[in-house]
Amino acid sequence: MILLKNLTKIFGNFLAVDNLSFEVPSGEIFGFIGPNGAGKTTTIKMLATLLQPDSGNAWIDGHCVYTDPEKVRMAMGYMPDYFGTYDNVTIFEFLDFFARSYRIPPKNRTGTIKGCMELTDLQKLESKLVSSLSKGMKQRLCLAKTLLHNPNVLILDEPAAGLDPRARIEFRSLLRELRNMNKTVFISSHILTELSDIVDSVAIVEKGGLVVSGNLQTISQLSSKNHTEVRIKIHSKEKIETALNVLENTDEIINVHNENDSILIEYSGQTENLYLVIKNLVNADIPITEVTSSQSNLEDIFMRVTQGEVS
Repeated sequence: MILLKNLTKIFGNFLAVDNLSFEVPSGEIFGFIGPNGAGKTTTIKMLATLLQPDSGNAWIDGHCVYTDPEKVRMAMGYMPDYFGTYDNVTIFEFLDFFARSYRIPPKNRTGTIKGCMELTDLQKLESKLVSSLSKGMKQRLCLAKTLLHNPNVLILDEPAAGLDPRARIEFRSLLRELRNMNKTVFISSHILTELSDIVDSVAIVEKGGLVVSGNLQTISQLSSKNHTEVRIKIHSKEKIETALNVLENTDEIINVHNENDSILIEYSGQTENLYLVIKNLVNADIPITEVTSSQSNLEDIFMRVTQGEVS
């Protein structure tokens, strides 16, 4: 649904986006992440046809951002990180203005506006002034505006910035609902714990270039170098030291970390042979209460594959 090929943007002597190439599958929530100064917003502005690339190209829903910007704008809804609102109008008037801008026919306009308000849970507030809305409600209003022309692709730049925990949870649920409607959601965010719960795939960028892209499971396996993290919970704290000695002398265990009432190990062997590690502990009379494989989250992956560098 989104394809980037060697996308590059230079400002003077500053290389903001460096030969960026990746693709976003249809119907997914796709996370676009990287440290400050990595070129995320510049990339998004090129996808949104607000900046022209210096070289390379990108396509959204089959339309070229360079040669077919009007078609791209109809296929795509863009929600920037900072957006303005017209405070002295009602929610309905605000959305009606943009519906007219999108040339939605008069006979369809009211129904379209009400449908977008219902989806974003604004229908009971349609007569309220925009100036009276909270930050979270303004985010919903901007998203409703972005959905008016029923785009197949949504590009959201830091949509949860500044929201309180409840508003972030509600916004996350809304994104899942949009995915269920077969929308492709391309989302940039610094709140990696939020993205971990909702994204299907990610692209991680640093210094304007791509570090890695793909679905989370594949990236996790690549970035962990085939190590399996396993947490072993032990009933008796007195047995922790014995367990550490056993594990440190067990083949294919790379690292052992004592974490209060549990031990975290990095295991490089075959997953099906992990039972032998547990067997060694049981034979040493270690009272194990729980064994869990620790799945890498997005923060873990991000810290492993990036160096904290900016362009």
